[in-house]
Amino acid sequence: MAETTTFQARAFTQRGTARDAVTLPAEQFDGTVHVPVMHQAVKAFLANQRQAHAHPKIRKDVTGGTQKPWKQKVTGRARQGSTRAPHWVGGGTVFGPTSDRNYKQDVPRQVRQLARKSALNARAREESLFVIDRFEMEAPRTKAMQALVERLGLTGRKVLVLTDGVKPAVFLSARNLPTVHVMPFVDASTYHVLWSDAVLIEAGAIGQTLEPVAEQAPELPPRRPTPAQPQRAVKAPAAKKAAAKKAPAKKAAAKKAQASKPAAAKKSAAKKSAAKKSAAKKTAATKKPAAKKAQAKSSSKKKKGG
Repeated sequence: MAETTTFQARAFTQRGTARDAVTLPAEQFDGTVHVPVMHQAVKAFLANQRQAHAHPKIRKDVTGGTQKPWKQKVTGRARQGSTRAPHWVGGGTVFGPTSDRNYKQDVPRQVRQLARKSALNARAREESLFVIDRFEMEAPRTKAMQALVERLGLTGRKVLVLTDGVKPAVFLSARNLPTVHVMPFVDASTYHVLWSDAVLIEAGAIGQTLEPVAEQAPELPPRRPTPAQPQRAVKAPAAKKAAAKKAPAKKAAAKKAQASKPAAAKKSAAKKSAAKKSAAKKTAATKKPAAKKAQAKSSSKKKKGG
């Protein structure tokens, strides 16, 4: 047992404004840290969370194996009575876990109280215990809880928030924060206190009454001036987009031009052949009257000679 001492914890408002330090009650925070008792309480807590689901089949539960695999003698093999014996593949399990096992461990009330007290004293010795004057939230707001954790410098650490009674709005505000857990002070166990890296306790939960103080706005770091970007850099994306839009149009026009070239060549060839045919027809038409005239002249000469 350690010597009786008193502890002072840093106090803050709900928004993280610093207050005067608060002296923790000596009845609860007397410096006692009993490690074996804390180990027993945590081990019992984890054991009570176990559920006995494992239940393999024993020999009588496995399907099949009611018939003797081969006769007793003459075969030369070892005698067997069933294919569901434990030494067979697919056989029953011997001395396996059963679902009727009870993992519950009982810890005396006084031992639990001593373990919980030791855990809180351990956090107070480490100066990882903070007092919040009050938690008053009309509606759940995760940003408010996240801002409080950041102002206390507890980002990335496991934080246990102990409220004075059940406060659903505070619980819902921290539900989406994986490293923050909210519960009433009377329900906190040794495991929960030791799980956390820092403990936030509402003043009313430990019998303290703190008067409200003026809230101070958090000091935000100055923003870095953004360098002025040239206009070309700004217009570059628009030019790229326009070029990207024009590229498909150019490709489509080139494809159409390539497709139209054979058609134009065919048309020109067809026109040339049509012109040749028309010229041949004209020459044929001019030759026929001359041939007819020559025939008429020759026929008239023959008649006169006769």
